[in-house]
Amino acid sequence: MVRKSLSLLLVLLVCGCTVEGQSRPVTAPVQLQVPTLVNDSRGDVAAVVRAVVDGRTIELDSGERVRISLLAAPAGCWAAQARAFAEKTLVGKPVRVSAVTPGEVNVRLEDDTDYAALAVREGVLRAQDAAGSLSDAELGAARADRGLWGAPCNGMDVAPTTTTVPPSSQRAEPSTSVATTSAAAPSVPVTTTAPPAPTCSVAYRVDEQWQGGFRSRITIRNTGAAAIGGWTLRWSFADGQSVREMWGATASQRGTAVTATSVDHTKTIPAPGEVTIGFIGAFRDRNTAPSSFTLNGTACATS
Repeated sequence: MVRKSLSLLLVLLVCGCTVEGQSRPVTAPVQLQVPTLVNDSRGDVAAVVRAVVDGRTIELDSGERVRISLLAAPAGCWAAQARAFAEKTLVGKPVRVSAVTPGEVNVRLEDDTDYAALAVREGVLRAQDAAGSLSDAELGAARADRGLWGAPCNGMDVAPTTTTVPPSSQRAEPSTSVATTSAAAPSVPVTTTAPPAPTCSVAYRVDEQWQGGFRSRITIRNTGAAAIGGWTLRWSFADGQSVREMWGATASQRGTAVTATSVDHTKTIPAPGEVTIGFIGAFRDRNTAPSSFTLNGTACATS
């Protein structure tokens, strides 16, 4: 009798454990958060590009039109291609937008590519102020003749035009000769005017050079009769050098063309007188000095 009671108790205990194990609640799977395009640390906002106005201006799905920062206005020669590139790359695509100034933004693609850097690297647009990585990207595009740096633009805003002169029409001469007389056209005196002498001279010197970099100074002399109040000096590098930092003037660069604009303490050049500016530059293979300069659009003598 005792054995039967113990056996019955053992059976009941085994069944109770089995039922308890079967009725144990199943833990729900952990829901993983799907990452978004927003990077809170950079202040990014997820958006979709709805339309392209031009190569550097886009319309977001919110209806807001914004300009992409660091990009110069599309060159007239390459404007259509710049817009087509932007439409193919951006329209209907999710992007990350971070505000720079009102109406101006940085745009990153879904794979974190910076659109401004991509456009400059492919030669679609120039950089607004070519410096740092954008300067290297623009220089690479120019050297490879990509996009607007190749034919037909060759880095110019307007493509060169060629005029084709049609062959002169030939007229059948009558079989019967006809005597004709012609009066000699009166001679017109030709007056030649010598170009005006330069009213400025520029001395370019490399003071120090190291692997991939150099430091230069430029002395601008006013050789005219009147003082110069505010000036812009322009030149082009022959070997693709780039200006990284300038003092005594504000620099901007597009491709190999450099523009240096006077600042408050250098804008006045008395007659006679001079000012000196300097800059840190970068180069790769050679560092040939520029051969010509213009000051406010006038060619200067070099020394």
